[in-house]
Amino acid sequence: MSAALVIENDPTDDARRLGDWLTDAGLALDVRRVHAGDPLPEEPTEHSALVVLGGSQDAYPEGNTAPWFPQLEALLRKAVRHRVPTLAICLGGQLLAQAHGGTVERSASGPEVGPGLVARRDAAEKDPLWAPVPFVPDVLQYHYDEITELPLGATLLATSSRYPNQAFRIGDLAWGTQFHIECDTEQYAGWLESTRASLAELGVDADELIERADGLMDDLFEVWQPFARRFADIALGRLEPPVSARTTLPLLG
Repeated sequence: MSAALVIENDPTDDARRLGDWLTDAGLALDVRRVHAGDPLPEEPTEHSALVVLGGSQDAYPEGNTAPWFPQLEALLRKAVRHRVPTLAICLGGQLLAQAHGGTVERSASGPEVGPGLVARRDAAEKDPLWAPVPFVPDVLQYHYDEITELPLGATLLATSSRYPNQAFRIGDLAWGTQFHIECDTEQYAGWLESTRASLAELGVDADELIERADGLMDDLFEVWQPFARRFADIALGRLEPPVSARTTLPLLG
């Protein structure tokens, strides 16, 4: 099997269901736990795809960052330049945007936590990953920061009222999301348990969110398992992006 390079930024956010979906679709996973000292490769081209997961860190330099982020952003730029299919989730999506000139900041709207909905944009109709996604799909959210400005030339694919930049594409083969698609109930409950006290101060009931997330797992599977399979199909050359999705971006760094 061809391998996807999976970057795990935080021990609490591994690939979970997304990893299973990708391997079921024929992609092996080369997992680099950079939080535990695993090295990042200099080039992404030895892998069929790149997947960058989330984490508790902040993407922007003045926040709670991580020492490997500059190298990871360089890897994300190279992946776009060399057309390595890329899927970047939550913190990963923020790093993908920032690596290409976008802006990530602590959100002025406060944290977005729990099950939610995002709305597909018209541009998604011509996107190979997003075209079959329902117009308003269910997602799981857990973030305090947001992408306030997308990179020049990026395509917005999904939005919401409080956090407009929920999903986007850079070039024709790099996708970022602000929300999570990888979680199972155990993983998501762990995040809520770790911040139960601070969420309670905001009037958020962790137990209620865990129950709602658990009840949503089947619906999330129906949307995001086929989404993951399409990503694997692209990585394995079984699905080509339409010509209209191919865009030219300024090359950074």
